[in-house]
Amino acid sequence: PQTLHRLPELIAQRRATGRAQVDISFPEIEKFDHLPPARVEGASAFVSIMEGCSKYCTFCVVPYTRGEEVSRPFDDVIAEVADLAARGVKEVTLLGQNVNAWRGELDEGGTADFAFLLEMVHDLPGIERIRYTTSHPREMTQRLFEAYGRLPKLVSHLHLPVQSGSDRILAAMKRGHTVLEFKSIVRKLREQRPDLCLSSDFIIGFPGETESDFEATMALIEELDFDASFSFIYSKRPGTPAADYPDDVPPELKTQRLMRLQARIEAQAQKVNQAMVGSVQRVLVEGHARKNAQELAGRTDNNRIVNFAGQPRLIGQFVAVTITQALPHSLRGEVAVTESESA
Repeated sequence: PQTLHRLPELIAQRRATGRAQVDISFPEIEKFDHLPPARVEGASAFVSIMEGCSKYCTFCVVPYTRGEEVSRPFDDVIAEVADLAARGVKEVTLLGQNVNAWRGELDEGGTADFAFLLEMVHDLPGIERIRYTTSHPREMTQRLFEAYGRLPKLVSHLHLPVQSGSDRILAAMKRGHTVLEFKSIVRKLREQRPDLCLSSDFIIGFPGETESDFEATMALIEELDFDASFSFIYSKRPGTPAADYPDDVPPELKTQRLMRLQARIEAQAQKVNQAMVGSVQRVLVEGHARKNAQELAGRTDNNRIVNFAGQPRLIGQFVAVTITQALPHSLRGEVAVTESESA
């Protein structure tokens, strides 16, 4: 993937020589020099700031397929976000397999960390909302915790993969942290942003997972109020250390556990949604509602989808919306009327 930009060249060499061409190198920066121009479709945009992973969790193929962590240069990231803002983008999502491991060299010397990058993006005129994904618990720093207290444009939602609530399974996965350490991270985040909503990744049925291990995961979900997840049944990835572990959890048990976990997450999501009824939320209108083209749809700062009646001219704008109904996977609302409008 790091040399995908060389594909036309490799095809030409194949035609010229009649021999198969292979390039599996992992150049440090080269790929970022060949990114296509960012396409602007609406008020939101994605910005790739790094690739790869250096954590080597036992279940994961990313370090072998994407290479180790390579950060995009600081100036390039800022230049792209500034250009997007000039073209009408109001919300950016910074992307990377371990996005909060980003590091960048500064022209005046020294190294910028991810928290510094967030601060600089936050100060760019026109950018009103900042998201990032996917983060790793081991890269959550004190400066990043404090960013949630200092940077109002940083959304009140974080996707922070934990994978399991069992220390024994986390050790087998080589995640590099304990359950207690993960809880401490969440506590520090919510000290800065009490209303922070959390989503996570969970692997169900990892080799050796007992009922006790699974119940520990369920308890963690409830304690930390995760309200969304990407949750999967474990399956072997060839070439990873875990592929050599005995896959000793029966398939039907994996499925049962997954269904129980997802039901717990959905119940907690509904609780969060219900608590938002009656509140006024800032919604970035993304377009027409998927199920009703006569309505609009957008997202709140805590990543809730809201459907509501409104004029198409509101697409791409931030709108104050009063939440009127909580549904399992979305909210319904109506455009809030200000005091001046009602006078």
